[in-house]
Amino acid sequence: MKRSWLSLAVAMTAAFVILWQNGAFAEKPAQHAPAPKAGVQSPAQGAGKSQPPAAAPTVQIDKTALDNGGTIVVTGTAPVGKPVYLEVWAEKTVRASRFDADVDKDTGKRPYILYMTHDMPAYYKMFVPKEHKETLVKIKQEGGKWSFSKALKDVGADAVYSAPAAKAVDRYQATLMGSIIGSRGAPLSSMDEKENAKRSMQLVKARFRSVDKVMSADVEMHPNGTYRAEIKIRAGLAPGKYNIVAAVDKTAKSQPVTFENRIAFPLVYLSNGGTSVNLFGPFFLTLAIAIFGVLMGAGGGFIMNPLLVSIWPLPHTVVAGTVMPTVLFSQGSGIYNYSKIKFISWKLGVAIGLAMVAGGFIGPKLTEMITLAQFKFVFGWILLVLAGLMFWQTTPGYLEKNKKEQDIMKQFKKQAEDAAKAKKGN
Repeated sequence: MKRSWLSLAVAMTAAFVILWQNGAFAEKPAQHAPAPKAGVQSPAQGAGKSQPPAAAPTVQIDKTALDNGGTIVVTGTAPVGKPVYLEVWAEKTVRASRFDADVDKDTGKRPYILYMTHDMPAYYKMFVPKEHKETLVKIKQEGGKWSFSKALKDVGADAVYSAPAAKAVDRYQATLMGSIIGSRGAPLSSMDEKENAKRSMQLVKARFRSVDKVMSADVEMHPNGTYRAEIKIRAGLAPGKYNIVAAVDKTAKSQPVTFENRIAFPLVYLSNGGTSVNLFGPFFLTLAIAIFGVLMGAGGGFIMNPLLVSIWPLPHTVVAGTVMPTVLFSQGSGIYNYSKIKFISWKLGVAIGLAMVAGGFIGPKLTEMITLAQFKFVFGWILLVLAGLMFWQTTPGYLEKNKKEQDIMKQFKKQAEDAAKAKKGN
């Protein structure tokens, strides 16, 4: 019995010692909620309150005017730890369009919708922190498949994208037959703000094409919240006022600051192309092409089109529309001179002319619905086929089988010589 009481006492003593060592009998402090992590509100602190908005960044520029492009240094301050994004856009606007004929993943059908705005800034670019330079390099490697909306998300700029999104985008419901003849289709109802912004992103890509033209990683962030960026405005852009806005999120944006881009003759601004061009270059190029084109019985437009698109940053729609009336000058003088030497078949010319009237109606509409890549692809193949046909017609075998054609050419040559002699005699 004594052993039992002794064992019980030893066990209770050991238990007491263990509990005492673990603080079971220590005075408990008052219970407190765990301290919130830095920058995070506790439920009590956040009750009835919203997260205070970030302070708007400031922005300053080192100059207020440029002469046909140049570099502007942008500096300012922002909340510490917040990345700064700069939106820069021209006040002059141009038209931008995109024809959506891609198969819809959900329905499996082609929508045939034409999206268009007449208020796309002639110049638009977003400058992001330098840490995203590698991201932009990867986006560029995607080639023509890159997505502007995805690029904005990848660099964290989707929340601050605003300038083109504020422009109204119209849309038209086309049909397969309508697209063939170049009809825009029936106007559709206006889109909500979110959908309008989404379509504006697609129009930005359709207008500027390359990611280098709409994004650049040039904003250098400092630990104390200041930032600096060198904005390079390339030559040949639209003249007039440009806006710069600094933003850290959707609500925290600076007031816009402006600068002016000035141009002078021989530079001229092409309002429908949104770019400036030195007139001397196209003038001398066209002079050479017109001489060659008239020799071939053409106006030279089929040569001017690909050259103008490749050498100068002009939209293919504007090039096609501009070249069309200019051909009248070379064609007019060519018609006059060819009629004097009796080389024109008016019956054949009128028949061909009627077909050209129909083509002249359809062609301009179709240019709104094709991309520059599609334009170059089709035009390139047409030129290759024509070059192949003309080369084949110069081979000895072809010439041997077509002696009649050679006799006609000799007759034309003799008529031209007789006409020239008659002109000298008069």
